Amino acid sequence: MNIAIIGTGYVGLVSGVCFATQGHTITCVDVDTKKIQRINKGISPIYEEGLEPLLQKHKNKIHATTSYDEAIQKSDITFICVGTPSKKNGEIDLTYVTQAVKEIARCIQNKKSYHAVIVKSTVVPSTTQKIILPLLEQTSGLTAGKDFGVGMNPEFLKEGVAIQDFLNPDRIVNGYYDEHTRKLLKELYKGFTCPIIETSVTTAEMIKYASNCFLATKISFMNEIGNFCKQLNIDAYDVAEGMGTDKRIGRAFLNSGIGWGGSCFPKDTQALRAWAHKEHQSAAIIDSTIHTNEIQPLKAITLLKKHIPNLKGKTIGILGLAFKPNTDDIRDSRSLVIIKELLKEKASIKTFDPQAMPHVKNIYPDITYCNTAEEVLNSDAVIIATLWDEFNSLSYKGKTVIDGRRMHKAQQEAAIYEGVCW
Repeated sequence: MNIAIIGTGYVGLVSGVCFATQGHTITCVDVDTKKIQRINKGISPIYEEGLEPLLQKHKNKIHATTSYDEAIQKSDITFICVGTPSKKNGEIDLTYVTQAVKEIARCIQNKKSYHAVIVKSTVVPSTTQKIILPLLEQTSGLTAGKDFGVGMNPEFLKEGVAIQDFLNPDRIVNGYYDEHTRKLLKELYKGFTCPIIETSVTTAEMIKYASNCFLATKISFMNEIGNFCKQLNIDAYDVAEGMGTDKRIGRAFLNSGIGWGGSCFPKDTQALRAWAHKEHQSAAIIDSTIHTNEIQPLKAITLLKKHIPNLKGKTIGILGLAFKPNTDDIRDSRSLVIIKELLKEKASIKTFDPQAMPHVKNIYPDITYCNTAEEVLNSDAVIIATLWDEFNSLSYKGKTVIDGRRMHKAQQEAAIYEGVCW
């Protein structure tokens, strides 16, 4: 199948490359010419474990361009994978989506063959039906379901393991407006053995939001339990193991620590809460989930001050800046919250991350960025904020460590060790 992918961020590029591994021909579209040039050279503009080798292996199946016309005229199906960032009030910003939709609508006007437009960007339930579909019809002068197709195919990719998640998913959700699009999506995913859910576009949108908000809630709940455990001098991870054996609960997403970040959970919880408030619906659980996550990284500062009451002039090392390992994504990273608080306390900061330092330098140019993780250890205290594997090979002997992610070696070796929830 010939596929156009609009947007070459984490979702778009991963989806395009993974579709190429299935034998499909991919044309990626982006407004960023530097990204386009890198992709066409087989160089990934983002860091995602395993992405660049696959891009190079299948580069004969992948072409990137700034031209919507080029991409859509030679494709059967277009996936919208552009960003939907949060506004200040928590609502999603549809600017990039509507820009893409108008360009797609302009291009399908002159197509003789049926073309399906599939939303993969995360959008609030009813967006495809009430905003995207009418805009496609209005701009193109065509009729959805008759002249072109519309669908919603949410992504469930975890950064760091996105390739694996795409190629071996728990489920695939195909929301469709018309029968032709249903058949097209069914054909596209026919090689996958996981459950494939066929449903309406609005239901597909809600499945995505409900899934992410539930997982975020699960983590925040365990962080709250972890705070109780810390007070009781017991290990939240022992509690998680006991809980996780219950099939109704499961062990996944019960790792307590300094909270969640990234491109999905913060944005999706805020967006669903904003929608609920706008519709005069209660969102008490989501409100609590967000609140717990906002205060959780501050626990690391409280524990640090237990051992160093006055942080002014002290050098604090931070291991890890990405919101999770195996990615360079710093969106809503808990490390950024910790850095902000330490600077308020007038502490000096040394930090290292294998991938994310260039991004943080744009925000905090005046803190010290080390060449190696070992350099960070030469500090008055160290906060472990991201669970990169290489941090587990360091020697923490004689160090004061505040652990936000449960690093076993630090727990065993540090002279003074405080786990956030254990």
